[in-house]
Amino acid sequence: MRVFKFGGASVKDADGIKNVYDVLQKVGYEDVILVVSAMGKTTNALEVVIKNYFDKSAELNSSVQEIKKYHNQILLDLFEDEKHEVFTAVKAQFSELEYFLAHNKSPNYNFVYDQVVSFGELISTTILSHYMNYRGIQTQWLDVRNFIKTNANYRDAEVDWETTQQLISKNVKRKILNITQGFLGADENNFTTTLGREGSDYTAGIFAYCLNAESVTIWKDVPGVMNADPRYFENASLLNQISYREAIELAFYGATVIHPKTLQPLQKKEIPLYVKSFINPLLKGTCVSKGVDLEPQYPCFIVKREQLLISLSSIDFSFIMEENISEIFGLFHEFKIKVNLIQNSAISFSVCVEDKFGNFNELNAILSKKFKVDYNENVTLYTIRHFTENAAETVEANKEVLLKQVSRETMQIVTKEIN
Repeated sequence: MRVFKFGGASVKDADGIKNVYDVLQKVGYEDVILVVSAMGKTTNALEVVIKNYFDKSAELNSSVQEIKKYHNQILLDLFEDEKHEVFTAVKAQFSELEYFLAHNKSPNYNFVYDQVVSFGELISTTILSHYMNYRGIQTQWLDVRNFIKTNANYRDAEVDWETTQQLISKNVKRKILNITQGFLGADENNFTTTLGREGSDYTAGIFAYCLNAESVTIWKDVPGVMNADPRYFENASLLNQISYREAIELAFYGATVIHPKTLQPLQKKEIPLYVKSFINPLLKGTCVSKGVDLEPQYPCFIVKREQLLISLSSIDFSFIMEENISEIFGLFHEFKIKVNLIQNSAISFSVCVEDKFGNFNELNAILSKKFKVDYNENVTLYTIRHFTENAAETVEANKEVLLKQVSRETMQIVTKEIN
C-alpha cells in the first residue's frame, strides 16, 4: 500500500481537485491512502471563527458564512447537478459546526480550537471523495478520528500507538482508494484532537507505519526538497536524495517541506518518503531513505521568521546553574513556547524561541521576578546545515547579527533587519 498526502495548496479550488484526479490517473490509485488537508486557507479562516466565538463578536456568523461560500463555489465548479448528494453532505457538516458553536459549554480555548478547525479537513475530504466517485474512481471515505487515537492534549495531541495500530491494521481496506483527513485524531471520549499545525504529513507517517506501507509521497507545489526556500534565496537547488537523519535534522531546524514528526515512524520501518510536485507528478522529486552517504554536498538554509530572542541574566550576578535552567525550561513547557536555539554563559542565558500561542507576556511577568529579562521581537533565525563561510556571509549581509552559534555541521544566526 502507498500513502499519498495532498496539502491545502493542492486542493485550494476546483482546478486543484481536478488536478488531484489527474495526478492519480498518472501515478495510479489502487491500494492507496490519500491523506488530505483543509482547502486553501480554510484553517486560517476557521481560526477567525474561533476568535470571533470567544470575543462574542457580531462577526461570528459572517465568518462562518464566508467559509460556506468558499466551499459552495468549489462544489458548483465541480458538480453540474446541484442535487448531487455531496451538497447535502457538506451542508450537514456545516450544520454540525454551527450546532457546536451554538451549544458548546467548554471555556477551554484549545478544546474549542480542535473541535472547530477539524471541519476544514472533514469537508475537503468529503468533496474530494465525492468528486473521485463522480469521475469513476471508487473511494472509501474514512473518518480518521475512528483510527488515530490520542491523549486529550488539544492542539498538540500525542498518539496512542498501540490502539491506533490495532484500529488501522484491522479496518483499512486494501485494493481501493481510501481518502482520509490529515492533522486530526480523537481522545478516549471521542472528542476531536489535532496533532499540531501542519500535522497532515505526520498523519501520513502514522498510516504508513501501521500498514507497513510501500512508501509515502508528499505532493507539493515545489519539485521536491530544496537546499533553501526559493522565496528567500536565489538559485535554490533540488536535493535528489537525502537520509532520514538529514531530513530529521532539516525538519527539526524548521524546514517546512516535511513535518518534524513525520520521519520518525517511517525511519523505524525504513519506509521511503518521496517529496514530489503535483504540478509535474512524473518528475522524480526527492527521496528520503536509509543511507549515510545521502548527505547534501552543499549548504542547506532554513529560515524561521517572527522569533523572539530572550536574554536572561541573574539580578545579583550569581551564576545561572542547572536548577535555574531547569526552572526556565519548565516554564517554557508550561507556556508552550518552543525553543529553537540556546546559548549560555556564567551569568546569562539566551534563547531564540517561537511564541505561536502568544503566551510570552504572561511568561515574562513570571521570569522578571527572578531574572533581568531583555528581549528582541520579530527577529529571524537562520540555520545553515553543512555551512561554509560564503554561506554565512550571504545570510549576514545587510543585517544586524544578534547571536551566532556554530557546531561541527550546523551554524545558527539570529538577525534583525537594519532599518
